[in-house]
Amino acid sequence: MADDRRLGYDTLDGNAAGGVLRDLFGTDVTAARSTCAGCLRVAAVGELALYGHQMGTILRCPRCDAVILRLARVRDRYWLDLRGTVSLVIPV
Repeated sequence: MADDRRLGYDTLDGNAAGGVLRDLFGTDVTAARSTCAGCLRVAAVGELALYGHQMGTILRCPRCDAVILRLARVRDRYWLDLRGTVSLVIPV
């Protein structure tokens, strides 16, 4: 994999995406459990590796580095791509 800093990404954990995810879902989802479609690892959203960029947010599996979630806000709407997630279980 290329050096993500060279590509303009800042690497953090998934908790850093808590604010924008709360805006989208209306609740805190950092404790939600996500199952990776690549390796089937179950992890809290807050444990995922976050790659922030001007174009949006990318959350990756900490085990296999597969993209779990992509999120971008464009003007008056959000674009959410969960194709790397088998399931997302959000506690109520």
